[in-house]
Amino acid sequence: MNRTTAPTDWKAAAMQKRIARRYAAERRFKALGLGAVLLSGFFLAFLLFVMVGNGARGFTYTHVAVPIDFQAMPLTIEAARLDDPDADQAIANAGLADIVAFAADEALGDGGSALISENAWKEVRGQIKADPELLNGKSVFELPASSNVDIAAKEGAKGDLGARVDALKRDGRLSTGFHWPFFRNADATDPAVAGIWGALKGSLLTILIAFLIAFPTGVLAALYLEEYAPRNRWTDLIEVSINNLAAVPSIIFGLLALAVFINWFGLCQASPLVGGLTLALMTMPVIVIASRNAIKSVPPSIRDAALGVGASPVQVVFHHVLPLALPGILTGTIIGMARALGETAPLLLVGMRAFIGDVPSGICSPSTVLPMQIFLWSDEVDRGFVEKTSAAIIVLLIVLLSMNALAIYLRNKFEKRW
Repeated sequence: MNRTTAPTDWKAAAMQKRIARRYAAERRFKALGLGAVLLSGFFLAFLLFVMVGNGARGFTYTHVAVPIDFQAMPLTIEAARLDDPDADQAIANAGLADIVAFAADEALGDGGSALISENAWKEVRGQIKADPELLNGKSVFELPASSNVDIAAKEGAKGDLGARVDALKRDGRLSTGFHWPFFRNADATDPAVAGIWGALKGSLLTILIAFLIAFPTGVLAALYLEEYAPRNRWTDLIEVSINNLAAVPSIIFGLLALAVFINWFGLCQASPLVGGLTLALMTMPVIVIASRNAIKSVPPSIRDAALGVGASPVQVVFHHVLPLALPGILTGTIIGMARALGETAPLLLVGMRAFIGDVPSGICSPSTVLPMQIFLWSDEVDRGFVEKTSAAIIVLLIVLLSMNALAIYLRNKFEKRW
């Protein structure tokens, strides 16, 4: 009896040890997975905290209340000319900048004009065009402060500047509020009037052109390779080439665009058209690969059932396979577009890094993109652009997160289970 039970007990004990080791390995794996998730969440939260902490002030700006009496300092321009197309230049020629500077010196003391932005007179010009009655009396204008005063009002400062800022606060002449021109204006050398709308519109136009070219081309190419292309050396070569193109550094596509679109075809340089074509070349292999994987995931029984009830091969593809693969196709496409939105290297070579002070009016207008605008602002000497850089990064992150959220929504909306 003892000889029979001893091996059995030994085998049972060994089995229990193996089971215990298996459970311990499973617990370690769960702990490592949870640790990886927590570490990723920590880094993401840290990134958002730093960006929001540094960039929240970029959405606000300090203004100085300056009274201007146009009866004592008349602006020599007829009210009827304020509606003319050249009204901006006429007001500038009438000496509005000098009037505003003199009023600031008179209201804020010696050197008061240095406390307001050099472009503060443009704010007065806009209000005069909106309400010509301001030229008939004395009014108080909220003018953007200089970048030094803005930083001192937000962070505090010592010395003469700090004392003057504190005095303006006590007198109620200084106020800090949401800075709408940041979302309305294009780039400028003065942080008081610099905005992201020009770069944001350029990014949207560029991504739109890239999507309109890359999405239909990539999806049709994936459908052909999966549903119609014969299996031979040529299709194998095409598949290898597509996979290799997806791994090519993005700056290579910039060199290709410079040689083909600008030097060969002579398209408009530094425009959303060329930028969109460049990003379309870069994202098309990604869309083809994502679309092929989505098409492969459709069960063959769907195709067989459609063919069995008399559907043609084209009807099978466009009525059954493509709708079922659409969630994966859209997810891969939007993620590829989001990646393209953050690219700067290929756009450097097509000229989209220049200073653009106007909002692009069309796909051939000179423009820049949001990542390039962030790079240009980060290289500025004026400290006022530090906050602008962080604020622009927040806007870019919001756009990218919105695109990823859209991808999740579309995937869940069109997803069908079988």
